[in-house]
Amino acid sequence: MNDSRLMQSMLLDFYGELLTEKQRECYDLHYNEDLSLSEIAEQSGISRQGVWDNIRRAEASLRQIEEKTGLIRRFTQNQEARERLRAKLTLLRERCEGEARALADEAMELLDSFV
Repeated sequence: MNDSRLMQSMLLDFYGELLTEKQRECYDLHYNEDLSLSEIAEQSGISRQGVWDNIRRAEASLRQIEEKTGLIRRFTQNQEARERLRAKLTLLRERCEGEARALADEAMELLDSFV
């Protein structure tokens, strides 16, 4: 699993509702708003150690949930497969005419309709 800020944000987006409110707030402020532990502590009215504990517990919970469900992994795999399919459809559209091109256009529209 990637340790990037993107992955941290995805973990929160996918599973954040499963955290306590304080964990979610500290995690969001640290990874999405890029606030330091001191800034979060001052804003939240808790100690730096309390902030660190909330972030550490939140991250452990989020990673454990991802290990069990694999939702982010499957989401990422689906996104990559859609991009490969989009590239192949683009090549197909460039190389054909008539009814085949219309079918490729329809397939591209169908692909674009999946969010």
